[in-house]
Amino acid sequence: MQRQPFPVEPAAAPAQRLHALDNLRATMMWLGIVLHVAVIYMARPSPLPWHDDQSSPLADLLVVVIHAFRMPVFFILAGFFVTALVQRHGLGGMARNRLRRLGLPFAVFWPPLFAASAVLGLLFLHRMAYNTWGIDRSLMPQSPSGSHPGPQTMHLWFLWMLLWLALLTPLPWAAVRALPPSVQRTLRAMMAWLGSTPLGVLALTVPLAWIGAGYAHGIVTPGGSFLPPAAEWLHNGLFYGFGLGLHALRKELTALYARHWLLLAALGMACFAAAAFLSEVQAQPEASTVALVLITGAFTDLLAAPVPDAWHLQFWMALAYNGASWLWSFALIGLFLRHLGRPRAWMAYLADSSYWVYLVHLPITMGLGALLYGLPWPALAKMALNVLVTTALCLASYHLCVRFTPVGALLTGRQRARPLFGDPVHAH
Repeated sequence: MQRQPFPVEPAAAPAQRLHALDNLRATMMWLGIVLHVAVIYMARPSPLPWHDDQSSPLADLLVVVIHAFRMPVFFILAGFFVTALVQRHGLGGMARNRLRRLGLPFAVFWPPLFAASAVLGLLFLHRMAYNTWGIDRSLMPQSPSGSHPGPQTMHLWFLWMLLWLALLTPLPWAAVRALPPSVQRTLRAMMAWLGSTPLGVLALTVPLAWIGAGYAHGIVTPGGSFLPPAAEWLHNGLFYGFGLGLHALRKELTALYARHWLLLAALGMACFAAAAFLSEVQAQPEASTVALVLITGAFTDLLAAPVPDAWHLQFWMALAYNGASWLWSFALIGLFLRHLGRPRAWMAYLADSSYWVYLVHLPITMGLGALLYGLPWPALAKMALNVLVTTALCLASYHLCVRFTPVGALLTGRQRARPLFGDPVHAH
């Protein structure tokens, strides 16, 4: 019997690899604390209305670096694990699992988190405006239409978008299965080429650059809307779709990433440096800008689509930045598979707690930011204190209120018994 290019039956993956990818996913969740604290202390205009009176260029660097790989890795791993779920439980089982693990937590936690973040945001804005505690809704920035913005998904936008991507997965899955085996083999070969060759990575990056050219500095940033624009669906959907296909080629591609993770990281750094250079060119136009416009103009003329001059430079910034996103994502997958795949109790504990940390960390960083506002401390000292206290509060609340409760079962899919005094504590 001929082997199918995209096997329906699960091929047992080494346990080491699953531990590695679980640890990687958890690390990306924990990095949310660093990212959302750094936003408060940015030297350049912040994407959020609240910010401290002290700032540091290091905060800007942390935000732009973490943003380059954090969500791309999330979506790649999300697609990877969705394929694993389909092969283990079928499309229906996968959909039920995603509704239970993504949809239900979103429905349960979004209302209180939105309310808490709204109150803390207003308190922070009041501190900024009057250096006193209070709530003044007029301080909330207005939308372009002149009204105050409505409910947003906030940092839970990832859960919201991933839920819909997972529920839509049966459509392309069924379409691929309906193709002749020869076409499936071609798709498999194309997937291998995309994930393992320089031209393949470029092919993955070009559509992201085209999308990102419409955003400042070529960086697609989530708006938090319950109806995200098509650009956000396409941008994140491409990483998710790659993750769906990565599972079928996990032995070939992940082995490649594990061998060459350091080279991939260095190439990603080169792309990131190019994006940073182009950002400075945009801020301080010189003769190089003219050359870039001419080069890109020759490319866009082929499409006969008139575009503003700013689009040209932002296309190249987006190309370099998203190139770093792909390369760093592959490098991180390889790094964790090679060096962080062995099961360790403390890493398993952090992985178990990461979902809870992802959900609750944002309002904590906001509240601590408001408390620290106005103190004559360096920005880096405030950042460090905010990160450490937020981490401590997240871990304490997880252990005391979540780990051994039905909430923990909701988030991790398994109920843990609280150990009795004197009993050894095991991560699993």
